[in-house]
Amino acid sequence: VQLQASGGGLAQVGGSLRLSCAASGYDFSYYVMGWFRQAPGKVREFVAAVSRTGVNTRYSESVRGRFTISRDNAKNEMYMEMNNLEPEDTAVYYCAAAPGIAGTTSQEHMYNTWGQGTQVTVSS
Repeated sequence: VQLQASGGGLAQVGGSLRLSCAASGYDFSYYVMGWFRQAPGKVREFVAAVSRTGVNTRYSESVRGRFTISRDNAKNEMYMEMNNLEPEDTAVYYCAAAPGIAGTTSQEHMYNTWGQGTQVTVSS
């Protein structure tokens, strides 16, 4: 079971980035997928999650209305479109998979598979 995150980089305040997470080695559609992030000196925090079918989504208050999470089960991929970026969005972003859950979850301990992280830096 592997997750590979990509798409991070440097963006200006107010700019946009699109993160991707490619999954392999398991039944992708069985897993709730989520994004977490960790800023320097801070604990890792929940950002967004998408249900197994992609119908239901959940966002942290800090990103709701600016970020959009989605998935393509046919491609075994998950995405997050990040718009109107703020300096506070600077962090390493991790994709993660939570097995066999109905709906979505923001609970980190429910996720048992993690990608390697991709750096997002927002500069002013």
